[in-house]
Amino acid sequence: MKKLILAIGLLSIAGTTLAAGKPCEELKAEIAAKLDAKGVSGYSLEIVDKGTAAGGKVVGTCEGGSKEIVYKK
Repeated sequence: MKKLILAIGLLSIAGTTLAAGKPCEELKAEIAAKLDAKGVSGYSLEIVDKGTAAGGKVVGTCEGGSKEIVYKK
């Protein structure tokens, strides 16, 4: 029984960590590095609140899904 309770506790902690998501600046840097490695130039990445991505393509979500990273050429 103690092992079951311990397992449930560890799963809930892991779930909370995953739900928090990556920090936006970290994810933005990773996306920029991938674009640069592919030779993409003349773009911008902007961090915006979820649902406010006007005039660009959403390429990532961060901070538990509350923010989006928008790619604009």
